[in-house]
Amino acid sequence: MALTPSRMLPLGTPAPAFCLPTADGQTVALADLADARALIVVFMCNHCPYVKHIRAQLAQLGRDVADMNVAMVGINANDPVAYPNDNLAAMKVEAETHGYTFPYLQDETQEVAKAYHAACTPDIYLFDAERNLVYRGQLDASRPGNGVPNDARDLRAALEATLAGEPVNQDQQPSLGCNIKWRPGNEPAWFG
Repeated sequence: MALTPSRMLPLGTPAPAFCLPTADGQTVALADLADARALIVVFMCNHCPYVKHIRAQLAQLGRDVADMNVAMVGINANDPVAYPNDNLAAMKVEAETHGYTFPYLQDETQEVAKAYHAACTPDIYLFDAERNLVYRGQLDASRPGNGVPNDARDLRAALEATLAGEPVNQDQQPSLGCNIKWRPGNEPAWFG
């Protein structure tokens, strides 16, 4: 397990488009979420201990933002051949077991992860109503074994500011987690 930080895509970056299959057999595109007041994108997977550490908070966040007209998606970009625990069937079980109410999408080509410059799981992005990036980085300062409360404090503060029309604190800390499991030969130039 390689501890990898997020690459911190520049603030103001427009949300890259996507159209991906879900764990429950649907397809979700960025355009489908156009009416939401904000958009949370979380690059995640099933087996990473850093995602396992926060998955209850992710599930709770998904339930909370549904009442705020905020869209949230999870995207799994890991190579499902080399990591069969991250294939669509396993993603469906993961979503059901842990109560994910947000769409859990598979980026099998890994092109969406590359467009977002996603590097690790979890890698978290918040876009405003115009789909410009206002936050990227950690959910909160909690990591497996560090004793810091797992409460989604950083992302929730950014979301509150965004929904209130206030500036988001630009002192943002990168997320840390397992690197995305790129298919051999498909690694982005910045990987490694």
